[in-house]
Amino acid sequence: MALSGVPFMAACACGSTKAMRRLLPLLLLLLAGCAPAGEQRQGGIVSLNPCSDQLLLALVPAGRIAAISHYSQQAGATSVPLDVARGLRSTGGTAEEVIALAPRLVVATSYTPPATRAAFAKAGLRVLYLDSPTTIAASKAQVAELAHAIGAEARGAAINARIDHAVAGARWSGAAVPALLYISGDLANGAGTLLHEMMQVAGFRNAAADYGLAMTGSLPVEIILTDPPAVILSPDRGGRTAALRRRLLERTDADTREVTFPRELVNCGGPTIPAALARLAAVRRQVAP
Repeated sequence: MALSGVPFMAACACGSTKAMRRLLPLLLLLLAGCAPAGEQRQGGIVSLNPCSDQLLLALVPAGRIAAISHYSQQAGATSVPLDVARGLRSTGGTAEEVIALAPRLVVATSYTPPATRAAFAKAGLRVLYLDSPTTIAASKAQVAELAHAIGAEARGAAINARIDHAVAGARWSGAAVPALLYISGDLANGAGTLLHEMMQVAGFRNAAADYGLAMTGSLPVEIILTDPPAVILSPDRGGRTAALRRRLLERTDADTREVTFPRELVNCGGPTIPAALARLAAVRRQVAP
């Protein structure tokens, strides 16, 4: 290693106090440049959930985020553009990884295991545990809570204003149309969810609730054949399960319309709500009156 063409060891052996004083700033800059990337990111925010990943990126510059969840770097789980997510550091969510980053704040979920919570507490980390909101109001409250925790209240208020605007623009006052929203395969969105409320706002009746499905669960085509919905929203119209469902419904002469509902719109609330409501409202206008 050399500094300005002078061998490092030779420079240190020169014995000149004045020379060492001149070299010291250069040495400090060199050592800082050689520091591991993880150490450079210490003190930021670590997120352990793809939904908080998305919300964080909407609230703060990427430079404030020390790490996101590994889920956001997977095409089927992310609500963040993959090129953005893959440009950030990620963790597997283990306590050891997170503690090593020495973050100023960890954004975790209410499902975090007790052992991991205990490890965070022992390490003296500041942790915000977020649940999965099941209503638009709860999602807005979560946006405000995280925004306050990271000093981004103005951006949080702007996100919530966009949500309010989207709700007003999507609201349908006519008769509700029975619809099913499949998340993937035969996994459907049931009653008591954020998507359930958004469907209602946009003028749909969640047929999964009519079939007795609460929250999210499997809804095989055999169950819906006797009383098919008017609309099926699905992210994977080309999938095998969707193709089988389509063929069976056609044999019953069911007047069921199938439309695409992008996978990235079903994962999270917060910043996703305006886009999800806009898509639901567009579909509802297609099947009017």
